[in-house]
Amino acid sequence: MDVEHHSSGEGPATNDRCSICHENFQLPCQANCSHWFCANCIIQVWQYSSPLQPCKCPLCRRPINLLLPTDVVDNNNYEQDSLLGDIQKYNRLFGEQSNASIAERLRDLPFLLRRLFRDFANPNVSFPLVIRARIFVTVVVNRVGLEIISRNVGGDFEPLFL
Repeated sequence: MDVEHHSSGEGPATNDRCSICHENFQLPCQANCSHWFCANCIIQVWQYSSPLQPCKCPLCRRPINLLLPTDVVDNNNYEQDSLLGDIQKYNRLFGEQSNASIAERLRDLPFLLRRLFRDFANPNVSFPLVIRARIFVTVVVNRVGLEIISRNVGGDFEPLFL
């Protein structure tokens, strides 16, 4: 069963195939390194390698600490629900690694920001008002810089971006 995804630019290219099974994607998932895999394929790679540590991308060998599935159309599929549960478990175990280096986190930043702003701009994705406000404030503070705050507070803050 091929899983359709919304036509909002998300998902792998239509002629692309999973690099693990070499078939059309079944529930495509994007890793933090931006490579795409079938959910079942990448979960099997993880379970067969070492379930106690994150698996490495079969293409670039970077540790995968985040798997993002595409929007799913078929909501009444037990196998698909099970795979989505496995992906959530994987992300819970390895998504917020406190031992990940700053360099690894910075390397993942463009990927995460692209996904965040794509979802933020998508009217079909509803973020709670609190999250929207936090994102807006973060962007404004980083854009304007903290010198405005430092003048009002009297502290010595450096702007994040010049």
